Amino acid sequence: MDRVSLPTGVDLDVQVAGSRDRPPVILLHGFPESHRTWRDIVPDLARDHFVLAPDQRGYARSSKPQGVESYTADKIVADLLALADHFEIDRFTLVGHDWGGAIAWMAALQHPGRVERLVIVNAPHPFVFQRSLFDDRDQRAASQYINRFRDTSLDQGLTGTGLERFFASTFAQVLTSAVVGKDKAAYLDEWGQPGAMTAMLNWYRASSFIVPAMDEEPPRPAFLDAPFPPVTQRTLVIWGMADKALLPVQLELEPFVPDLTVERIEGAGHFVPWEDAKAVIDAMRRWGI
Repeated sequence: MDRVSLPTGVDLDVQVAGSRDRPPVILLHGFPESHRTWRDIVPDLARDHFVLAPDQRGYARSSKPQGVESYTADKIVADLLALADHFEIDRFTLVGHDWGGAIAWMAALQHPGRVERLVIVNAPHPFVFQRSLFDDRDQRAASQYINRFRDTSLDQGLTGTGLERFFASTFAQVLTSAVVGKDKAAYLDEWGQPGAMTAMLNWYRASSFIVPAMDEEPPRPAFLDAPFPPVTQRTLVIWGMADKALLPVQLELEPFVPDLTVERIEGAGHFVPWEDAKAVIDAMRRWGI
């Protein structure tokens, strides 16, 4: 791991692998993980790519700036571009899972000159996700945990055995029940870093997504009834079809992603990068990475 100081004001721990003269790939993890999301992916990609897998702001031992406002998507996208600049990378293939995928969608939409190709792993497109939270009752029900994560009273007691109780609770299991096992100690160490749980949950709190309660019908966001810009990059979406948090409605991506390939992985869920790493690698290689 390299410790990288960025002009965005944060220091990130970054796994660096492969030769710098190879095509660059940046891998972005999501909640509640770290660069460890890609532990079975990086060795394969590093055979013929220069690979960066950061612990993003708020996670593990990377910087944890104070305040919800420090975790808005624009600041995290800025970290990504600053990281690429640090390694003198102009254009790169961007791979993102979960929240890392949400950042990857935004970076691709806002910075097509930097993101050459896009790989999304079980992460919703911003328009499709918000639309589904209003129009698809099953997805709305599956996303109610987000409102619980946004409750700041949750942060109290998230140390030691409190962490284990949190990740064993009903509303957290939809995302994280598979995270433990042989890696439990490593993850508990990362989650137990001072301020980590608050910082990780602040990603949800800083998000502008509206998650209506099941008995609520708030005003529909205006952008859902307006044109939405397409992703211009060639895009691969890999989806573990047993995901209980992000349902197959998230794959209704046309016409938002014109140059789209979708690889469905049966029998794997939300954490498909390590539930079935071989299937993810094979999908990437078939696509041309």
